[in-house]
Amino acid sequence: MAVYCEFYYRPEGQDVGFDPETGQFGLDGLVGLNAKNASSLIALAECDVGVSPTPWQRSTFPSEFQSKIHVAHEGVDTSWLAPDRAAKFQLPGGPRLDRGDEVVTYFARGLEPMRGFHVFMRAVPEITRERPDAHIVIVGGEEASYGNSAPDGGDWKSYCLREALPQIDLSRVHFVERLPHASLRALMQVSTVHVYLTYPFVLSWSCVEALAAGCAVVASDTAPVRDVIVDGENGVLTPFHDHRALADRVCELLGDAPRRARLSEGARETAVTAFDIGACVRRTLDVLGINTGQAGGEAVGHLPAVVGA
Repeated sequence: MAVYCEFYYRPEGQDVGFDPETGQFGLDGLVGLNAKNASSLIALAECDVGVSPTPWQRSTFPSEFQSKIHVAHEGVDTSWLAPDRAAKFQLPGGPRLDRGDEVVTYFARGLEPMRGFHVFMRAVPEITRERPDAHIVIVGGEEASYGNSAPDGGDWKSYCLREALPQIDLSRVHFVERLPHASLRALMQVSTVHVYLTYPFVLSWSCVEALAAGCAVVASDTAPVRDVIVDGENGVLTPFHDHRALADRVCELLGDAPRRARLSEGARETAVTAFDIGACVRRTLDVLGINTGQAGGEAVGHLPAVVGA
């Protein structure tokens, strides 16, 4: 029997308590975490092998079970999701963007603190002030997928937008609620700088897809991101909570085309080497013993060295 080991919740040292803005964590929350972990613990006790998508996510599980858990990412289609200098993206009700435009992108399933939306929105005024030709494109739903509602009980988009409105030009800050995958690909392909932020939590597929598309990525210096991005080689890391540092890193990259090109090459190489779907599927089949007849083969217990061990 095999079990998918995505994440093991803990009351400290990971996502819980990472951000003081998202409220206190009481006894009810602790009970809830234990309940979430219960099914994973039962499955791990009974299974033959576990599969976790990244080294850090594997490390969140109790040490006594980690010998059962092998790292094998789901992978992305790097032949379909690749750089394209001819790509164009039509903003709904707005301009058509291409590689000649200055475009800063941010994606999340839900616009919420877990994925750093509040930090990004506080960086937007400085980015638009320093880069008067830049368009900011923000993709995501208004609901909170993982965390709590905003302090006023509403959604984080409205909450953060009220804070930022006096300082931003909405003709250059574009919100898009959801996109078909092909349209999201086109947006990644026209992106000048892509921003990815996350708590110490599950790594988003969008981060890996942005690397595959050859984006110049500015990302949070948090544990799941460090599994895939090496600062200065295939992206730029910045402290999660520091919106001024984030704005500075984005503006620096927007003004440095040669550096963006180097990071784009590194990002693409990482995606093809470590996350191509064909190789990832073969790795998973080997872990499950489908190719070898013996689950958990040692040769496939980790991702390539580029993303850690």
